[in-house]
Amino acid sequence: MEAVAQQPAPSSAARLDDATGLKNMLQLIQLRWIAVVGQVVTIEVAHYGFGIRLPLNHMLTLLAGLAAFNVASQLRYRSRREVTNGELFLALLVDVGMLTAQLYLSGGATNPFTFLYLLQVTLGAVLLKHWSTWTMVAITAACLVGLALFGRPLALPPDHDRGLQSLYIQGTLICFALNAALLVIFITRINRNLRERDARLADLRQRAAEEEHIVRMGLLASGAAHELGTPLATLAVILGDWRHLPHFSSDPELLQEVTEMQAQVQRCKSIVSGILLSAGEARGESSEETSICTFLDDLVEDWKATRPVVAFSYENSFGHDLPMVSDSALKQMICNVLDNALEASPGGMRLEASRDAETLKLTVTDQGPGFAPGMLGQFGKPYQSSKGRPGGGLGLFLAVNVARTLGGSVTACNRPEGGARVTITLPLSAITLEEDEGHAS
Repeated sequence: MEAVAQQPAPSSAARLDDATGLKNMLQLIQLRWIAVVGQVVTIEVAHYGFGIRLPLNHMLTLLAGLAAFNVASQLRYRSRREVTNGELFLALLVDVGMLTAQLYLSGGATNPFTFLYLLQVTLGAVLLKHWSTWTMVAITAACLVGLALFGRPLALPPDHDRGLQSLYIQGTLICFALNAALLVIFITRINRNLRERDARLADLRQRAAEEEHIVRMGLLASGAAHELGTPLATLAVILGDWRHLPHFSSDPELLQEVTEMQAQVQRCKSIVSGILLSAGEARGESSEETSICTFLDDLVEDWKATRPVVAFSYENSFGHDLPMVSDSALKQMICNVLDNALEASPGGMRLEASRDAETLKLTVTDQGPGFAPGMLGQFGKPYQSSKGRPGGGLGLFLAVNVARTLGGSVTACNRPEGGARVTITLPLSAITLEEDEGHAS
């Protein structure tokens, strides 16, 4: 079976990082909306509730600009699918700039809400690259120094000794509660995004390892097929000569055994040819245009003729036939599933072919003992077999990977009435020819 081994491509990892960056940017947009609403409420309460004189026109104008920036950001990233580190850095810088301007208009460094800088630094440490984080630290520190040098303190009474009755202490408590709540909510969400990205990367690495495993098996099978070709051809010639010897031709029992041996040698040669074809050698020898129903019907007939099948039921309810090219890898995949079902349930099994929208659905059921729970959890992994022999479990492993290469899937479950069910789902677009094409490209 031909496959291409590769590590998770840098482009794949980059796409995952971009998708995670987009989710994080959307989190920042949500946080900015909370900041806009929170600042409006805080300004109104401080100005009208506590009688602290604030430059309302300037502060509300800044909030209007922040809201406009957030609307533009939301529209921009609604249609985009990737966000870079630089864009996240710029978004946080805008938040720092707006916070600095608001603090400058409302007391400078004496405003208890200066601790909101820590929220920006913490978000930067989680979201940004190393250099960007330290740049954010330097910028926020410079802003705080600037507020201390150039900010105009508010005309507040020096009441720090009054404890909770002090306006400054109350503002500090509100700032702490706001910082803590926002950090818990948004750091939790951002960490979830990062964990999802890591899980997807791990899945890509697992798939790459499995594809590399398939390549190694393909190389081994191809080499073995080359080595087996000569002795099988020699056996075929010898058995052909034996059929004409008087000793064999005069004994019907011996002649029948020789005939059976010839059939088995021919089957071995056919398997070897199939391995070489799937490995990319002798390509085109057995590829031919056919249709889905004909392909399945011929596959079932060939499979029954070469296996000790006792009780087998086949139903083809695909419906309107579609053209396709006979593919040895696809044929071997289906035969692997049938072979597993036959080995588990020699006394009865069934294959049903149907069409579900734009997919081909093949369902194989048997009356065997079913899958062990542990095997169902590791279905499709190499060397997961209940047969207890070295190298077992590769048939289903190859079937799962062939289906995945075609954009389909192979699933398994145990039937309530006993036995197992394996379902192969393949998109028709991956296996069929265009109706107006006269040949496969």
